[in-house]
Amino acid sequence: MEDEILGAGRVIAAAGGGVPVEWFRAPGGAWSPQIVELAATHGMQPLGWTVDPRDWARPGADAIVTFVQKEVRGGAIILLHDGGGPREQTVAALEQLIPWLADRGYRFGFPVP
Repeated sequence: MEDEILGAGRVIAAAGGGVPVEWFRAPGGAWSPQIVELAATHGMQPLGWTVDPRDWARPGADAIVTFVQKEVRGGAIILLHDGGGPREQTVAALEQLIPWLADRGYRFGFPVP
């Protein structure tokens, strides 16, 4: 878990021009006091999700869109993946979801700690 959280943080920070990563999600949703403490000692805040369309399983863009549209609520955090295999379905779903969500008044950003 340490390798996943801290390793991912380093990769993301490097890709973002050295900006430190302030948030983490427990790999696979395996939350524990040890994981939260590990991240906290490195200045990271835990961040969970409320909508998981399981895009990692590649169910198809339409299935991802339908699930998110059905489950999203105000304050939702949608879990989507950018690694772990081909992500064309996730990208295609986002091409539909971003305008759909924006048209309904949803905004995109980071939570306030």
